[in-house]
Amino acid sequence: MTLSFFDQFMSPVLLGIPLMALALLLPWILFPSPASRWLTNRLLTLQGWAIGRFVHQLLSPLSLGGHKWATLLTSLMLFLISLNMLGLLPYTFTPTTQLSLNLGLAVPLWLATVLIGLRNQPKSAMAHLLPEGTPVPLIPILIIIETISLFIRPLALGVRLTANLTAGHLLIQLIATAAFVLLSVMPVVAALTATVLFLLTILEVAVAMIQAYVFVLLLSLYLQENV
Repeated sequence: MTLSFFDQFMSPVLLGIPLMALALLLPWILFPSPASRWLTNRLLTLQGWAIGRFVHQLLSPLSLGGHKWATLLTSLMLFLISLNMLGLLPYTFTPTTQLSLNLGLAVPLWLATVLIGLRNQPKSAMAHLLPEGTPVPLIPILIIIETISLFIRPLALGVRLTANLTAGHLLIQLIATAAFVLLSVMPVVAALTATVLFLLTILEVAVAMIQAYVFVLLLSLYLQENV
């Protein structure tokens, strides 16, 4: 039986139970928890330094009202990086290739930023729908366009993460299949294909980290407009 290349993106089920929940809970087990001791190991030190640098880079443009989101945004980025990186291991499933999961993360967080803007500064939030100095005949059209662009934001967040990871995983599988088929026919070409596969895997590791950062960065930009 010939399997489709897209079968790897199907949510696995064991005994009728979706394994999505297990895949979502696993990353939190891998992170070490800080102890009460004064001296910690190198892993905890590196983890604390990386989180500190990320929080500084992410929240420095925000006002003090947006700093309340530091824990949420940091946890979200670590969560997404873990899911993306674990999905690169053989015989694993990447939950972030599912559009439903990504939209489930993007829509509530985006809606929270919009509601915060409407509650704290309603005039400024509504002013984003109409640029200053717009001619009177264009006002209805621009309001419709800006409203559509506002509601497209969570869709763009989810689709961007899904499309990048899906394309990378699919390309890795295609090149790996080609290398396996060419191994018995043209070993030299197969070796070159395997080299390309190794370089692509390194690139996909970078993509997994960058896409998680971009997801959280765009959320922080949406938050910046509303605080």
